[in-house]
Amino acid sequence: MFALPLGDHARLRPLEPWQAQEFLDHIDRARPYVDPWIPWATFSTDLDSATAVLQRYADDQATDTRRIYGIWLDGTLVGGVMFTKFDAASGVCEIGCWLEADGAGRGLVTRACRALIDWAFGERGMSRVEWVVGSGNTRSIEAARRLGMTRDGVLRQRYPYRGERHDSEIWSLLSEEWSPAGASPVPAPVPVSAPAPAPDVKAELDRLTHTFFGAFTNTGDSRPDVHVVREVFIPEGRIISNAGADPVVYDLDAFIEPRQKMLTDGTLTEFSEWEVAERTEVLGTIAHRFSEYRKSGFLDGAWFEGSGRKTTQFVRTPAGWRMSSMAWVDA
Repeated sequence: MFALPLGDHARLRPLEPWQAQEFLDHIDRARPYVDPWIPWATFSTDLDSATAVLQRYADDQATDTRRIYGIWLDGTLVGGVMFTKFDAASGVCEIGCWLEADGAGRGLVTRACRALIDWAFGERGMSRVEWVVGSGNTRSIEAARRLGMTRDGVLRQRYPYRGERHDSEIWSLLSEEWSPAGASPVPAPVPVSAPAPAPDVKAELDRLTHTFFGAFTNTGDSRPDVHVVREVFIPEGRIISNAGADPVVYDLDAFIEPRQKMLTDGTLTEFSEWEVAERTEVLGTIAHRFSEYRKSGFLDGAWFEGSGRKTTQFVRTPAGWRMSSMAWVDA
C-alpha cells in the first residue's frame, strides 16, 4: 500500500473497507466539526454503515469513477480527501475534503488536495477539477481559494438538509492554471542543489505565513484580526507596498490600523487573501520566502478578484522564528 508523506508527521493513504472501524471512530470524533457538510457524517453511524460507505468507494474506484483517501497524523486517522466524481471521458472530476478538529490548522487538506490535483492533471490528463461546497461552509471555501480555484457561481437551493434547502457554490481549476505541487513560477535565487529546509523549520515558517494571510479574512462569520500581525513580526518589522509608482514603507502600526478599520467598517467585506505557490529558503538563522497569492472580496459593495507576489524575510529569535520584513506587488 502506498503512503504519501504530507509533512508535519502526516501521511496520505487509500481508505478501504477493512479500515471501517477506524473510519467510524474518526467520524464519531469529527461529526460535530463536519456535519452537515460531509454526507457520511450523517450516514456512518455504526460499523455496517461505515463499511458500506467505504465499500461504495472501493466499487467505484474499480470502475474509475470515484476514489477516497485518508489523512493520518502521527498514526491517527484525522480526515481525508476524495474524488467525489471522476469522469475520464469528459476530462472533469470533482474533489472534496474533511477533517476532524485535531487535524485542522496544519495545511494538511491543502497538501493532500494538491496531490490529487497533480495526479488528475499530470497522470490522467484531466482538463477541469471542480469543488462543490455549501455556501455556509467557510472552511471549505477557504480551502478552494488556497488551491487557486475560481468561483464559477452559486446554485441556489441546490440540496435539502434537515427540512431546509441550501445553496451550493461551484469552484473550479483548469489544467493550464495549475502549478504542480512544490513548483512556483517565481524564480529561485539559489542553486537547485540548495538543501531543503528542515521539516520543523519549514512548518514554522508555513504557520507564520498562513497566520499572516488569515489575519485579514472576514468571510462568512470570520472576524479579521489584523493585530495578530504583531505576533508574527519582530517589533521593528517593515511592510512595503511596491504596487504604485513609489514604494510605500509601513511600520507595523501604520500597516495594521487602516486595514483593521476597512475590514470592520463595511468598506471591505467577504475578503480573503491566500497563498497559491511558494518557494522557501533557510540559511541558518535567516530565511526567505517567495509567495504568489490571490485575493477576493467586496470593496465598497463591488466584487473584485486579484493576485500578486510577496517576498518575506524571517529571522530566528529567542522566542522562535518571526517575520522581519515583507514587500508585495499586485499583478
